[in-house]
This record gives sequence, structure tokens and C-alpha cells, in this order.
Amino acid sequence: MWNSYIGKRLKGCGYAFKGALLLLRHEASIQVQAVIGIIMTFAGFYFEISATEWMLQIFAIGLVMSIEGLNTAAEEIADFVHPDFHNKIGFIKDVAAGAVFFAALTAVSIGCIIYIPKF
Repeated sequence: MWNSYIGKRLKGCGYAFKGALLLLRHEASIQVQAVIGIIMTFAGFYFEISATEWMLQIFAIGLVMSIEGLNTAAEEIADFVHPDFHNKIGFIKDVAAGAVFFAALTAVSIGCIIYIPKF
């Protein structure tokens, strides 16, 4: 069964779920993002945001958490390849962190567009 097309997809989903759990268990940055995502979800229910606002909010939360996971992966690979300080590794890590920064700015902008009018 595990060698069939569907079996391989299910196995891949298992690895993805394991990776998500590893991120949540071991990475402080993703833990912070998850807590913010939970708070924003409660805010969405409290302010009774529209379906479109829910879609944008869920997209923003997913975007930030996904990019944060990719940042963690890039940092781990960089540290594995070159554990000592190296300018190029520092550049790679800074660029990956910059991607998280852009995603976070996007999420904050979406949050402001949704919630500022509600006050």
C-alpha cells in the first residue's frame, strides 16, 4: 500500500506533520508566531470578521509560519554545512530572516486593515 501513489502522498503528509511538530516543539520563533496566530484567531471571532477577512487573516498566519519554517531550515542547513562563522553563511541567514520580516510586515498590514476600522 505504501508504494502506491496515494500511499506515498500519505507518507509525505506524515513527514510534513512531523516537521510541523518539530518546529512547534523546538523553535521559539515559530512558537511566538503560533501564539500570535491563536490570539488573532480569537480576535477574529470576537470582532466577527467577514469571510474575506478570515481568508486574508488565515493566509497571513500561514504565510508567516511557513516562511519562518523555511528560515529555520535555511539556518539549520547553513550551520550544518559551515558551523563556524563565515560571511557568506551570515549573509544567507540574514536574507532568510529578511524574508520572515517581509512576511511579518505583510501580516501586520493585513491585521491593521482588518482590525483598525473595528475600533
